[in-house]
Amino acid sequence: MESEGVLLPLIHEHPMMPWNDLRRGDCCGRYVSQSDGYYCKLCDFFLHKECGELTEFIIDHPAHPDHTLRLQGIRGHVCDICERKIKNLCYRCCDVCQFDLDLHCAKYPPPDVIDNFETHSHKLTLVKKNTVFDCSAKCGKAYGLSYKCEECDVAFPVECVWHPEASELNYSPEVNHSYHSLHPLKFLTGEPPEYSDGKCRLCGTEIGELFYHCSSCNFTVGFHCVLNPPQKSLVDPKVHDHQLTLLPRLDSFTCNACGLKGDRSPYACFDCGFMIHQDCLGLPRVININRHDHRVSRTSVLGDAAMNSVCGVCRKKVDWTCGGFSCKRCPGYVVHSKCATRDDVWNGEELEGVHEEEEDTEPYVVIDDNTIRHFSHEEHNLRRIHGNGIMYEEQKRCKACTHPIGLKSFYDCMDCDFSLHQKCAECPKTKRHVLHNDRLTLVTNEELADFLCKGCDLNYNGFMYKHGDIELDVLCGSISEPFVHPSHPHHPLYYMPTEDFEICNGCNRMELHVLRCIEIDCVFVLSFKCATLPQVVKHRVDDHPLSLCYGEEEEASGKYWCDICERETNPKEWFYTCKDQRASLHTKCVLGDLARFMPRSVVKFQNRSFEVVLNKSVTRPFCSKCKSRCIYPIILKLLGISETSFCSFECAVLFYWFGEK
Repeated sequence: MESEGVLLPLIHEHPMMPWNDLRRGDCCGRYVSQSDGYYCKLCDFFLHKECGELTEFIIDHPAHPDHTLRLQGIRGHVCDICERKIKNLCYRCCDVCQFDLDLHCAKYPPPDVIDNFETHSHKLTLVKKNTVFDCSAKCGKAYGLSYKCEECDVAFPVECVWHPEASELNYSPEVNHSYHSLHPLKFLTGEPPEYSDGKCRLCGTEIGELFYHCSSCNFTVGFHCVLNPPQKSLVDPKVHDHQLTLLPRLDSFTCNACGLKGDRSPYACFDCGFMIHQDCLGLPRVININRHDHRVSRTSVLGDAAMNSVCGVCRKKVDWTCGGFSCKRCPGYVVHSKCATRDDVWNGEELEGVHEEEEDTEPYVVIDDNTIRHFSHEEHNLRRIHGNGIMYEEQKRCKACTHPIGLKSFYDCMDCDFSLHQKCAECPKTKRHVLHNDRLTLVTNEELADFLCKGCDLNYNGFMYKHGDIELDVLCGSISEPFVHPSHPHHPLYYMPTEDFEICNGCNRMELHVLRCIEIDCVFVLSFKCATLPQVVKHRVDDHPLSLCYGEEEEASGKYWCDICERETNPKEWFYTCKDQRASLHTKCVLGDLARFMPRSVVKFQNRSFEVVLNKSVTRPFCSKCKSRCIYPIILKLLGISETSFCSFECAVLFYWFGEK
């Protein structure tokens, strides 16, 4: 009769059987060559014995003396000493500083003083807090725990000076390495030899100026792989069905897990020819990505069903013979392994074994064909009014996007002054978005507090999509891929994040967050701000609605002048035009920078309160900052002092930061 197993309630929810295996522990993420452990068949969860028998759940650690550390189950974080990704368990600061230690570094704390570091002749002292510094070993590390020489005022990262698994090494002049038995490896400093590629033979990372090298064989190993060499062989059903063996050689191969090329030291299966990058061994099994509403699961072979599919992130063709991530609920939706696990796509949480709760995303309950009960206004029903393209009320505005009601269908409260555009009323209560890795929740912003939208960088006080400190206005939050805009109707647009600013085709300004056409030879870029401009607006400059015009492809023979500011316009930039197209009005002049504020609301800035006011009087007030008459349709007035007005949020900010001049 099979035993009931071992209960470790603070570590795992199910009974676990004693087990002996040669694989990585799901507890600390490290490979142990011969490890007794515990195994849960229900979750395929393997735990090293020494990790499972931890008895100290609250510890004091010399690397973080100010606060105690508590044993917690956390995924996706990084150890603050060795910088390894934490697989499942770690010791975390109970305070707000979020200091994390993996189990191995918690067991082997770095010494307070090191006085035998070969590359430096003076005593080094551990600085017991994260600091910014220049690494004297030139390894590229510039923040974290460090050892400092008080005599020379130089600093080294902890991992350059000491390692918990081999502190006795201390930069020995020569070492015998298990992956290079022909000759000992010599410790070298400075630039690597010219004939070397400057990378570690085993892991492929840049070796910096501290490394071990065999000149006879051109075999170079970084310091980390001397202290903690990769496992020679391993068995992990989450990675592959058969045993994998490391091949420590320079050789080109295609990784079966991600489909990308490698140039050295893969793990290989001699039974079936399977090959995998070392850093692909730790690929998660089930995750959420910010571009898809459902979970995606890793599969070893995408299969012929994905033969004509493209990656849901980079939009490039996938190799269906390799592994990747796919959605079980959406046939054909696949993602490259490397794309799915990018820092700007995945939040780092492994969801295998985590129950998926069905979320209620429906924003309203249908009463009848023309009546709904919206979650933001549950006290009354809303009645749908079909837009006829004529009715337009400047005073009546959508509570969600703050734009005027009219021209299109909307919902109107049957008992009070509450309205929503039909499109805004249909916004789901929760959703995923390309600008944030966690699910966003639609917040009604009942207090009408203003915030800065991450997508368009505009201030706003309508409904918002929010998670933590990330806030998106309902217009930017509604953008999803593929995004089709009337200015570029033939090709859809996608969000392809880069660290560089790009010129938007709409406003001709440099923007960071942009949507891009991915078709070859089609260079079209659109900022979130221009992508969410209203297509049709009303302005007192014309009796008819104004339409958004996407510029002119050819340079106009005559000059265009804005009837609002009476300044020249650039015909290649987007502008608003009237029915007879005799005018080209700057988008800023038509909308101003307060277009996403609800009139009659109150905005607080620099401990002052301002009323958001429609600028519809015959005599327009003077702006207290720029001294010009306020030309924009919405202005700010300082509460209690009617003579103090500002034509824009920008002028109000500049006035209270820098004064009148």
